[in-house]
Amino acid sequence: MNKEGSFHLIFIVLIASLAIAYFWDSIPIISNSVHSVLNPSAGVLLNWNVVWGMTILILIISIFMSLAQKYGTDQETLKKIKAEQKEPQEEMKKFKDDPGKVLELQKKSFEFIPLMMKHSMRPIIYTGIPLILLFRWFIDYFAVIPGFRFFGFFSWFWYYLIASIIFSTIIRKFLKVA
Repeated sequence: MNKEGSFHLIFIVLIASLAIAYFWDSIPIISNSVHSVLNPSAGVLLNWNVVWGMTILILIISIFMSLAQKYGTDQETLKKIKAEQKEPQEEMKKFKDDPGKVLELQKKSFEFIPLMMKHSMRPIIYTGIPLILLFRWFIDYFAVIPGFRFFGFFSWFWYYLIASIIFSTIIRKFLKVA
């Protein structure tokens, strides 16, 4: 795969993910296939204990996502970009009383954003469609248990989001992911 041209593939994966989400209910083979795989695996965990099962699933997904980020990106390049990105930020602190200089440094800092995105979005190629399928399955699973809340107030989505941020932060530190 040409790493420089991977934005085209990312775009295709994103379009395919949107199509899957859109046609989930109208093309039964999509949802039926996913249910036939996830019901006997992830469904068993959730049926055993919703909170612990979901926590285990989030941990597994976070590990998978962190590994995809680590091995699907050029870690050396990302570390270099992050180091270069810190220089203007450090200088901004020195020149906080000079708005003209701060504006110039902010412009320099913004130049790194597209470069970081280009290098850090490649794992979407590997994770985009599986995540959409999993999220659609979660929507179906939790629709059957109306009103269920994790710890009394989190919907499945918010619980997933918060727990995945916590797990991903720990795993990324452990794996030294840039």
